[in-house]
Amino acid sequence: MAGQDNIGCPNRLPTGRVLGVRLGLNLGYWGAGNDATNLELAREADRLGYSVVWAAEAYGSDSPTVLAWVAAQTTRVDVGSAVMQIPARSPAMTAMTAATLDTLSQGRFRLGLGVSGPQVSEGWHGVRFDRPLARTREYVDIVRMALRREKVRYQGRHYELPLPDGPGKALTLTVHPHREHIPIYLAAVGPKNLELAGEVADGWLAVFFSPEHAEDSLAHLRAGRERAGLSMDSFDVVPTLPLVVGEDWRRCADNVRAYAALYVGGMGSREKNFYNELACRMGFAEQAALVQERYLNKDYQGAMAALPLEFLDATALLGPKERIIDRIQALAEVGVTTLTVFPMLQDSERSMAALRVVAEALDAAGVGS
Repeated sequence: MAGQDNIGCPNRLPTGRVLGVRLGLNLGYWGAGNDATNLELAREADRLGYSVVWAAEAYGSDSPTVLAWVAAQTTRVDVGSAVMQIPARSPAMTAMTAATLDTLSQGRFRLGLGVSGPQVSEGWHGVRFDRPLARTREYVDIVRMALRREKVRYQGRHYELPLPDGPGKALTLTVHPHREHIPIYLAAVGPKNLELAGEVADGWLAVFFSPEHAEDSLAHLRAGRERAGLSMDSFDVVPTLPLVVGEDWRRCADNVRAYAALYVGGMGSREKNFYNELACRMGFAEQAALVQERYLNKDYQGAMAALPLEFLDATALLGPKERIIDRIQALAEVGVTTLTVFPMLQDSERSMAALRVVAEALDAAGVGS
């Protein structure tokens, strides 16, 4: 099956030049009434040779607990946070969690980080959404320092360890991670955040990714890599695409409308919605404004209807296997290295069948690693 040759060292990123496309599965948010299905999907992804299973968090379930459970129920597939929220944890706590998960999973953990948004950061975690790029840079610095098991001493604008004029002292992580290097991914949408991801991370977690509109984002990643004196060879480009398999791709698209409307219309405020801004940069500014207007006025059906079919098709895997093969080839051509799918159907049997279709499509596309 697709991805079986990725088991072992080639599955651990970064390991040098990435050749071909791997597959990932995104479970979304745990606790949405589909937990049993999600566990079945994770086990099926493991059996099929998928490279990684990701779990998300917002203001419900946390991702590390879910990933520990998934790792205990699987044997080969990596587990990754997509994402652990930066305002939710101190960088030292994140390093502790990453080291613990890597140890428990025998070297299968990938650390995905993101700043979340102003509403969640300030409303849920009580952390000002202030200078998120500088905060992220310092955060990653400290996490890496701790995972290298150095004494953590850091003086930055946002973090100072140990605190001055107090009893604190520089400490060293007592847990030995299974691997020398735990890969760090950043969820990034805006141009500056993309450059930062290229500069300081091992991979990029992308959303609403379209091969036809990808060059601008990839150019910012390359700029960040170049700034750090690095190439894209070992950098993991990881978009998550909604997945609906069926004969009529247009009808399949309807299953994605609620998800897309939530992000384009309702994720954030009228003044600051990163996903809406991304849709605008992709050429859907007028439609994105209408989706947001309707969503914020609680006209959810109207918001879903306002999403252009072209946007949904560009940012999802829709239709029969032959059509998915074509899309996988297009994604590979622009540099995707781990294609993560997010099944939109709650039915366990159909969702697992969709995972099998994608694995077969990758084999047929001839671009797998």
